[in-house]
Amino acid sequence: GNAASRNHVFGASARQAVEESRAKIARLIGASEPGEIIFTSGATESNNLALKGLSEMYRDRGNHIITSVIEHKSVLDTCKFLETVGFRVTYLPVNREGLINLEALRRAITEKTILISIMHANNEIGVIQPVTEIGKIARERNVFFHCDAVQAAGKVPLNVQAMNMDLVSLSAHKMYGPKGIGALYVRRRNPRVRLAPLIHGGGHEQGLRSGTLNVAGIVGFGRAAEIAASEMASEANRLFHLREKLREGILSQLPHVSVNGSLAN
Repeated sequence: GNAASRNHVFGASARQAVEESRAKIARLIGASEPGEIIFTSGATESNNLALKGLSEMYRDRGNHIITSVIEHKSVLDTCKFLETVGFRVTYLPVNREGLINLEALRRAITEKTILISIMHANNEIGVIQPVTEIGKIARERNVFFHCDAVQAAGKVPLNVQAMNMDLVSLSAHKMYGPKGIGALYVRRRNPRVRLAPLIHGGGHEQGLRSGTLNVAGIVGFGRAAEIAASEMASEANRLFHLREKLREGILSQLPHVSVNGSLAN
């Protein structure tokens, strides 16, 4: 059934399945309510909606965005596009371990800055950025904080309230869910975040993402989030020991080897 068709039992049951999954994903990331989860086709769309949607909505407030040089292409290419339509973007460098410098972030913020977009866990070197500290800086300076948490959600603890995240991109297939389904967390209060939609027509997902919902994908996403939440601690421990076995085996047998990333983070 079509989850937007509420006048027959097939649509109603589909709608119920969607809302149950929305609640599971909200719980995984510590959202205050399920309605803050907006379903998309994947993290690429979520990143586009977060950056373009917020930039368009708050254009009269400022035109400056801060990101890092090691973001996913769906963030970097979106920033490049925004530069062609009048926005200014600061690309923060990273150190040898792949971490941004928090003081450099503070210095980069201006009165025209409307958004900081820094990923949680990097998709190539696995480094985890100091997102809690970034969120605190953003809140102190009255700047929105978007986090691409695709590689972190379901693998390390993530709480959007404690970390002061205003927008968070998620993808099902990074936690063993189906491909072609993602989500964007959009904060509703303290502060409320408003976005201009990328896709119009029908008013689905609170008008932020029109289009018939992918019910099967959403249900799979919800189940993956549920499993990830229950197995996160044990799975992290298992993967840590596998990582160390691989690292120690390589380092003990091959010369001139270095690790890209941060073993501590």
